[in-house]
Amino acid sequence: MTRQIVSVVGGKDVPGGAAYESINPARPAETVATVLLADSGAFAGACRTAAAAQRDWARVPAPVRGRVVASIGRLVEANAETLARLVTEEIGKPYAEALGEVREIVDTCDFFLGEGRRLYGQTVPSEMPDKSLFTFRVPVGVAAVITAGNFPVAVPSWYLVPALLCGNAVVWKPAEYAAASAHALFRLFAAAGLPDGVLNVVFAGGEATYEGLDRALDEGTVHKVGFTGSSAVGRRIGELCGRHLQSPCLELGGKNPMVVMPDADLDLAVEGALFAGFGTAGQRCTSLGTVIVHEDVHDRFLAAFTEAVRDAKIGDPAGDVLYGPMLDHRFAERYEEYLGWIQPHHRVLPGPTGRMDGEGLFYHPVIVDGVRPGDRIFLEETFGPIVGVTTFTTLDEAIGLANRPGYGLSSSIYTSDPKAAFRFREGVSAGMVSVNNSTSGAEAHLPFGGNGKSGNGSRQSGIWVLDQFTRWQAMNWDYSGRLQKAQMDVADITPDLAFRI
Repeated sequence: MTRQIVSVVGGKDVPGGAAYESINPARPAETVATVLLADSGAFAGACRTAAAAQRDWARVPAPVRGRVVASIGRLVEANAETLARLVTEEIGKPYAEALGEVREIVDTCDFFLGEGRRLYGQTVPSEMPDKSLFTFRVPVGVAAVITAGNFPVAVPSWYLVPALLCGNAVVWKPAEYAAASAHALFRLFAAAGLPDGVLNVVFAGGEATYEGLDRALDEGTVHKVGFTGSSAVGRRIGELCGRHLQSPCLELGGKNPMVVMPDADLDLAVEGALFAGFGTAGQRCTSLGTVIVHEDVHDRFLAAFTEAVRDAKIGDPAGDVLYGPMLDHRFAERYEEYLGWIQPHHRVLPGPTGRMDGEGLFYHPVIVDGVRPGDRIFLEETFGPIVGVTTFTTLDEAIGLANRPGYGLSSSIYTSDPKAAFRFREGVSAGMVSVNNSTSGAEAHLPFGGNGKSGNGSRQSGIWVLDQFTRWQAMNWDYSGRLQKAQMDVADITPDLAFRI
């Protein structure tokens, strides 16, 4: 029987309007869940509910909130296989990858459970006697979190866990095509004992979400926006938040470069390119965009890479495959547009392009050799199983090519020369750099995020995300019994600056 899913606000189901069918992309005739979508008013109402619940939640001691985060981690761990199977069913991610995604939630909880005892401020010396200065981290209030569905449970946890730990309430809008996975994760969070209204999930279309967010910002019931998705939508959200003097946390797309130096371990580089380029069917923000390979090793690398791609298994995500289907019909249609960017001067490997035979949204892997810096396929994100290849002569040229598209999320270099690795790190615009590793892969205690078209410099994961969900508050306490004026009532010790030895 098909699941029917509705939004949950203040602990209560909220009736929706239009129905959205979340399908199994490996078998599109199968409906995983019917999602009743909320309108903009329901989204704005959820923000008001969250604002009312947040005040009491912020008064819960931070170490106690940390114990709630610990409970979330244990609940996810106990339900890992069930949740991973649902992710595989709903978005077509291979089961092994889905298990890894669920593990990332557990890792995030394990990291942040202790941060409830480490939301440190500082005691700062004053320039005047009988006066103490302090700093405190305080929650921002209500966070509106909007996430994509390619990582339907891991990426949301990057927002939800630290936001809740810091004493905020959250209104979460997941992707409609991954609604069943999102609803399951919401239920696990709720089972950890969160008070009603502290975490709310709203299923809505893009325009309804935007209109509801605009309304909530006007009403002052949203104080932080977190968004993971395309650069185009990120710009709209950034502009909306800017009108309300807010700085959102934007994690956007990427055109992630991999530089292969002449001294690289080519077998290792091929392995990294295969995983980064075609894992999750190339539907990661950190997926490999272009391999920038030194002209001396281009032919050997390309031959080995082509062979590896030709031998890779693509198919049922429940099996041992490199990748499964596209996430949803919309991504399949968009990917076919990207294939139209292939030009006569390109060399296409290893074989056919386009949709594979069968009912699922499966597409052939594509290597496009001979891409040029002015090509659209070089400059723009291609969300799907397609990787470009170009050549370079000097490292400076390679760095210039890596930066040219204007994204700045992830990057990689394969080399045995430490000087080349550090020169690349210094010159590349990406927020994340890998040496002898792929462009994909994140750990829960390192900052994740990008620059340029890939984001506004905000960072997720580790201690760095705390700056997204708290604000610094300064306090001074004067116990001198008199008014002391800063920069004015300060003791002056006069040196003899003319002294010489």
